[in-house]
Amino acid sequence: MSRLVAEAIGTERLMLLPLQVEHAEEMAAVLSDPALHAFIGGTPDTLHALRSRYQRMTAGSPDPAVSWLNWVIRLRDEDCLTGTVQATVGPSAHGLVAEIAWMVGTPWQGRGLASEAAQGLVDWLGPQPVHTVIAHIHPEHRASAAVAAAAGLAPTDIWHDGEIRWQRRIRRYVDDSRPDLPHHREL
Repeated sequence: MSRLVAEAIGTERLMLLPLQVEHAEEMAAVLSDPALHAFIGGTPDTLHALRSRYQRMTAGSPDPAVSWLNWVIRLRDEDCLTGTVQATVGPSAHGLVAEIAWMVGTPWQGRGLASEAAQGLVDWLGPQPVHTVIAHIHPEHRASAAVAAAAGLAPTDIWHDGEIRWQRRIRRYVDDSRPDLPHHREL
């Protein structure tokens, strides 16, 4: 399986642009509010730390079976970056799973941008060979839960590091090489 590659994704109000190291300067300001870390922990990255992180992220996963897909969110009307969305796609027992996450800067919250970006990302993942989309959300983070629900994910009973696993099955691919399963087709 070859790695997936992030492509530009357009939605009604947004352009999701594949992450580049050059985005770090504008994103350092977008993500500078410590309140953004209330549920995920940590503190905002400095410009230098963010640039270094973006260099690692754009280099890709060291595991050839895993794709790191990262986008910045550009609000078309204001021509500015407002946040990020990401998907880490890797193998599971049932096919490829995409773990998604999002973050929108404080000045742009409450406008449905995270929901629109997450929906755009899940729509983009639809034709990819991904079986399931998951997100891990702090049980008290109602805004993130609303974003996940808007993207078609539903909470499960599975907990991971104090967060609830939300998921959406996109499709189920079956492999011809497994005699116990039907030929490659969407079920």
